[in-house]
Amino acid sequence: MKYRNASEIFPDELLREIQKYSSGELVYIPRNTGRKDWGEDSGARTFYVQRNLEIRSKFHYQKKGIDDLAAEYHLSPETIRKIVYR
Repeated sequence: MKYRNASEIFPDELLREIQKYSSGELVYIPRNTGRKDWGEDSGARTFYVQRNLEIRSKFHYQKKGIDDLAAEYHLSPETIRKIVYR
């Protein structure tokens, strides 16, 4: 992150207003863009959504048991229940 002098960025009027709250301190101003949700960049969110759809499908349509699905996906039976009954 690059530091810049506030007097080079802000108009004098705004700079005086900021100095009322914080003078001589470093102030972080976050980006205006919103944060992405968890897993959007890495593709993890898409992976888990797809996996959970497969688990629900196998449970409801193929009538696989919770213990069978837990063994197949290497998850606990309790986790499979949460996915299936949500």
